[in-house]
Amino acid sequence: MTDLPIPFPRLVTLALFLLSGASAQAQSADLARLSWLGGCWKSAGGEAGSEEQWMPAAGETMLGMGRTVKQGKAVAHEFMQIRVGIDGALAFLAQPSGRPPETFPVLRISDAEVVFENLQHDFPQRVAYKLEGATRLAARIEGMRNGTLRVIDFPMDRVSCDARLAGPAK
Repeated sequence: MTDLPIPFPRLVTLALFLLSGASAQAQSADLARLSWLGGCWKSAGGEAGSEEQWMPAAGETMLGMGRTVKQGKAVAHEFMQIRVGIDGALAFLAQPSGRPPETFPVLRISDAEVVFENLQHDFPQRVAYKLEGATRLAARIEGMRNGTLRVIDFPMDRVSCDARLAGPAK
């Protein structure tokens, strides 16, 4: 039996198919590395109700939402996504208080930290999450504003999502 050579166009198509599958798997693996972000986080030192919640990864996406409460009133909210984009790369999408979403491509990722960056955005240009121990999350936004570097930290503590749903004891 003779081995027939694979025609060049078919070989290129096969190689691209295999590479795209490997790239998508690598990015899905990167998303899986962020499993530590899933769950409920309350603002350390913030008013009750100031919190962020992240759903576990599914369908190449993690969905998150946040709320800031001051003097008993919600003064800000944000819908967020971390997803594998069309290009196969991870990105953070933020939609604060009903504004159009902004996209921040991943800059770096490890098993306990992820940093996203969009230098074309007005402020912030960088969004970061870092797990500190099992129950502490250091979230941060930073960037240039009016020629000055501005950094805003959002320390958070892990809380049980079930306890939040139970409401106050009667």
